[in-house]
Amino acid sequence: MAIGVFDSGVGGLTVHRELTRRFPTRDFVYLADQANAPYGGRGGEEIVDLTRAGCERLFEAGASVIVLACNTASAIALRRLQQTWVPSLTQRLGRPVNILGIIVPTIEAATGLPWSFEAERPQEGEKVAAIDITGVFCTAATAMSRVYEIEIDKRREDLAVFSEACPGLAGLIELGAPEDELKLVVDGHVDALRRRIGRYPDKAILGCTHYEIVAPLFAAALPPGTGLIHQPTAVADALDRYFARHPEYDLGQDARRDFLTTGQAGPQSDLVAQFWGAPLTFAQA
Repeated sequence: MAIGVFDSGVGGLTVHRELTRRFPTRDFVYLADQANAPYGGRGGEEIVDLTRAGCERLFEAGASVIVLACNTASAIALRRLQQTWVPSLTQRLGRPVNILGIIVPTIEAATGLPWSFEAERPQEGEKVAAIDITGVFCTAATAMSRVYEIEIDKRREDLAVFSEACPGLAGLIELGAPEDELKLVVDGHVDALRRRIGRYPDKAILGCTHYEIVAPLFAAALPPGTGLIHQPTAVADALDRYFARHPEYDLGQDARRDFLTTGQAGPQSDLVAQFWGAPLTFAQA
């Protein structure tokens, strides 16, 4: 048994690395759907189907709990799979299983509030004392879902959220594009968000796990002191709390680390190796 981590590509390794630090003795199996990456420009039904197929493969590999380390899959597919697929799968497998996303922990980190909290609406004519701006850099599919705008507004009326879709950036990171090329793209999106809202955001969410690999480029493009909300830490904190509430899951105790891909098996790009701290080789899923 193991903790499964799923992403369209290598971006989920940012979450995987933090989870293995937090749970060093647990078994992990990682699956990258590189044959179909990136997901950001795909339609909703296709994203649901691809996410379900990836999760099916991870459950076959022994996963008890799967973390969708992909904002697009979490925004588009997670709720549907939890409601319509996981219950029947649990019955079929004869053991407890579940799929968790990364957007809920990120919103909890961004608002400083639990997911269960919902703010009272202000009375008519009542003004919010101050408004901070949170920028969300994400894929086109995540931006179109407006999940960050909707869910943060439910909890914090003093936070205004603006999403900046970054089409193509995840694909460039997946392919191991050189840093100077990535810097131009990141700088362009940060400036586009600044022009759209009239100033830089007070803090920013890297709403695609691929972007965490190039987090220093975002930090350099934003003004000094702009807070970056890092999804890997937020997800690890949330999963720690989740496992404390749910001891029924068998997560293994052998510190196994398996890396699978639906794409080309073998070594990953130099960019991934640099981020990971060592060469990383995937086996065929």
